[in-house]
Amino acid sequence: MPEKDYILGIDIGTSACKAAVFDKNGNVIISETGAYNIYYPKDGYVEQKPGEWWAVVCKSIKNIFASGKVSPEDIKAVGLDGQSWSAILIDKNGEVLFDNPIWMDTRASEICGEIRETVGEKNIFDLCGNPFAPTYTTPKIIWFKRNYPDIFKKTYKVMQSNSYIVYKLTGVLSQDLSQCYGLHFYDMRKQMWDKNMADAMGIDVNLMPEIYNCHDIVGGITREAAALTGLSEGTPVVAGGLDAACGTLGAGVITDGETQGMGGQSGGMSICCDEYKSHEKLILCNHVVPGKYLLQGGTIGAGASFKWLRENFFSDMQFSEMDEMAKKIPCGSDGVIFLPYMAGERSPIWDPKAKGVFYGFDFSKNKAHFIRSVMEGVAYSLQHNIETAAETGSNIRTLYITGGLANSDLWMQIKSDVTNKPVAVPLSDTAGTLGAAILAGIAVGIYSDFADAVKNTVTIRKTYYPNPENHELYMKRYSTYRGIYEKLKEIMGK
Repeated sequence: MPEKDYILGIDIGTSACKAAVFDKNGNVIISETGAYNIYYPKDGYVEQKPGEWWAVVCKSIKNIFASGKVSPEDIKAVGLDGQSWSAILIDKNGEVLFDNPIWMDTRASEICGEIRETVGEKNIFDLCGNPFAPTYTTPKIIWFKRNYPDIFKKTYKVMQSNSYIVYKLTGVLSQDLSQCYGLHFYDMRKQMWDKNMADAMGIDVNLMPEIYNCHDIVGGITREAAALTGLSEGTPVVAGGLDAACGTLGAGVITDGETQGMGGQSGGMSICCDEYKSHEKLILCNHVVPGKYLLQGGTIGAGASFKWLRENFFSDMQFSEMDEMAKKIPCGSDGVIFLPYMAGERSPIWDPKAKGVFYGFDFSKNKAHFIRSVMEGVAYSLQHNIETAAETGSNIRTLYITGGLANSDLWMQIKSDVTNKPVAVPLSDTAGTLGAAILAGIAVGIYSDFADAVKNTVTIRKTYYPNPENHELYMKRYSTYRGIYEKLKEIMGK
């Protein structure tokens, strides 16, 4: 049987790992998904165990080869993407010292206020283009240093989700360019660590690995990793990137003004920019595409809110059944409005104490109203980020939405109507994994460049266009949505 030019993409998501094998046209040959736990040990603490990620990665890849559809020799390269803002502290032996506080973790809230005051909020923002918020990596490092000084002294390097798995596969410590934005001593313009800022924050800059371009080959599969995964020893592995950035690439967004919408556990948008554009209430990172930036808005409770609703109130129903129920409720949910601040909120309000709210229900409402209002609330949070981005002069033409939520025609139409933008849904709903695979394909010459990769792999499945009447109604509800938080924010933290 002849070898094939296949690429393996691995996505370290919030709730699960997805491993998928792609051909050069972006078709999925086979995929495996394995779940792992999220731990909530205390209020504001949201953790995962990197060892559980690795165990699922190994099992998923082995299952792929066990299917007989793909052989190890077919895999020409491996690409990875991962969730943001990890703080995986490892010792010189590569052992993880603490459970990893993931992007939803807000334990370092008090530290943020102090650092903003002592180091200077403007000084930090001018360097890295990002707010100093507790969900980022930097405050978490400081928190560990202050609360567990004896164990922290053993820290050799600080890793991100994808770089940790790259290390387990290759034995090489790395930091990809797109994940640097989680560190506030990263000079976004110069694309390098700033020792003076790190010193001001009390962080040893040597804790950070060497920075790689996202499509750079970091190393090859080690003998140990080959035994655990079934991959061929020496198979090239690239640095990979941020899940949102890889998802943006996998959606075909590589030119200025194109925008990817996230439709997974978290939500928001990533606007591709040719030049540095920052906003105090948004998120800025390097795109996995060299020379490009992503201006992002990140919502914590998108798919996660819908998942919570189902698990707690509709556990006997499939998502598709809930979707059908929501279709019976008119646009605007008869005044029921949902604030998706289920674990605090990131941009643009940056309030770790924000709470989820259902507003406007009475005896005339039924459970279907709650389903649709969650969909609409998530769309309102997207609109809030889009409005904020417009203040930088960013012009969004079309939203390319990916992720599991993109399978809902209703939800995509709601997002189009609320934002008043066309919504295009790529054929593949594995954009993050595809983006990671594209990086690997470029590294080994399967694609000549990023434009060639997108041309060969990305096809739009369906496009939704805004309904002007619905948009007008939604803007009235959106005004109420914004007002609810403004009225309640002072008591949310009490």
